Amino acid sequence: MKTTLFLLSCLLLVTTSCSHYSTVRVVRPTHASSTSAGEIIAHSLKRPPPPPSIQLGGFLDAASDAAVVLQTHPSDAEALQDYNFAVGRIFGIIEDHGLEPWKAPLACSGASKVWSLSIKRDPRPQLNPSLFDIHPADIFEFRGSLVIQRTLKEGLGAPLVVVSDDTRFPRNEPFQGGNIFYGMTGVMAFKGNQVTGEFLDPLTVEDIKLNGHFHPLAADFTAPVALALARQDHRRKELNNLFNPSEFEGKIRLARLQPYDPTKIPILCIHGLGDSQATWAPLIQTLRGDAFIRKNYQFWFFSYPTAYPYPLTASVLRRRLDEISAYYPDHKKIVVIGHSMGGMISRTLITDSGTKLWSAFYDQPPLKMPFTRETRQIMSDALIFEHRKDVSRVIFASASHRGSDVASNFIGRLGRRIIGDPNYMIEDGPTVLSLASPDSTGANLNRLPNSIDFLKPTNRFVTTLAEIPLVKGIPYHSIIGDRGKGGNLDHERPVSTDGIVPYWSSHIGGAKSELIIPSHHWTNQHPLGITEVNRILREHVKDH
Repeated sequence: MKTTLFLLSCLLLVTTSCSHYSTVRVVRPTHASSTSAGEIIAHSLKRPPPPPSIQLGGFLDAASDAAVVLQTHPSDAEALQDYNFAVGRIFGIIEDHGLEPWKAPLACSGASKVWSLSIKRDPRPQLNPSLFDIHPADIFEFRGSLVIQRTLKEGLGAPLVVVSDDTRFPRNEPFQGGNIFYGMTGVMAFKGNQVTGEFLDPLTVEDIKLNGHFHPLAADFTAPVALALARQDHRRKELNNLFNPSEFEGKIRLARLQPYDPTKIPILCIHGLGDSQATWAPLIQTLRGDAFIRKNYQFWFFSYPTAYPYPLTASVLRRRLDEISAYYPDHKKIVVIGHSMGGMISRTLITDSGTKLWSAFYDQPPLKMPFTRETRQIMSDALIFEHRKDVSRVIFASASHRGSDVASNFIGRLGRRIIGDPNYMIEDGPTVLSLASPDSTGANLNRLPNSIDFLKPTNRFVTTLAEIPLVKGIPYHSIIGDRGKGGNLDHERPVSTDGIVPYWSSHIGGAKSELIIPSHHWTNQHPLGITEVNRILREHVKDH
């Protein structure tokens, strides 16, 4: 069994990329500048580290000097770089020495004056800086398969990554993520010897005023995402979610990636089989680099153990959406992006099933079935559902609407064996099986199906759902991959495919747009796929 598990793990790693999602290296930032502020910075970097108050004083001297230049020459690029670099070092020293200028001012000895440094506290308790480790973003260098490029916004301020975990961060509401990796930007304002620092959120603040002039607020949209990927072993978690789903049953969650904003449209990202929320890293960091997206949208994600049969997972998502609507009754209607099996889950959100799916399995209605109350509820929620009125648009990325032949080949058969039956999910599984009707081939259910069973093109849920029309009035779009080998769009071989899902499965009639891109299965990570998502999101705002 262990050998078989190892072999399947290797196969999955090969098909999903064996490289690290993100690796991080901490570096000592350098700075070259011919200005007076640059000279102060160079002197402060070369000497052996003095006491923190003197280190801070030197960099405050440099930041103040650069700020004076920016007052008369607000577009001076070198002064802007001097200022940002010095401010970054100030926040780094505060973190390295455990200082807390948001509680009481710090006396910092500069060359000609003693600076009094304080930092404003955000009135929102969840942004209390005492809850976080605060790192200048420029101390991190990243590499990895999900770190496509460093998405930066040029401007004023030192991009920061603030980090917290469950032991420190208060769970004030149920839709926060676990560990927090968030991007902020630090700025410093000078008045006499008084220095006031501030943390600003670049997802909500676009411009900052310094000495009477407005500047774009600088930001690093890659660093927080890449650092989270590097410090959290998502690949191991993905495999555990696939092979040991019972251990993660209580960890199905709908979470937000930024503070809730009722003025912004939620984008709900739903990953596919063998993946996690990590799969959205390239898309999120790229889209956050677009001011239009930042202004109009906020990101949420749904994560789940992917061994679960996706009809059951979809029913849990619907409950989570009910909960979040009760908690945030003023939220705007949601745009859903579903990748692969996540696309199949997304499809259920814009479908009225009636009793068609139930009837594909059972001859009697739910109330006449001799199930326990709990099992009747689980099965009814999975097979009988209405479209979500809080969903306004769906984007399908490599969705397997009609399954995939991979689920029926050697890898699929091996995967079905190892993942096993989800018996732990339904207390009277034998009754559920014994009362199910034979399928279209005359075969009876002899075990509870898992997620790979629900990817088989002949699965009765898959074939029945594919024939149910999507609800009118909610637009949907398809992004489909083709590895570059071309092929037929129907079942005739060779078929057009992204390597896992063929075109005939990803295609769905009635889509407002359908784009085929030269991509493997992860079209949600491909630059052309991300560009298409951006286009659709802009169209959505225009339509509404």
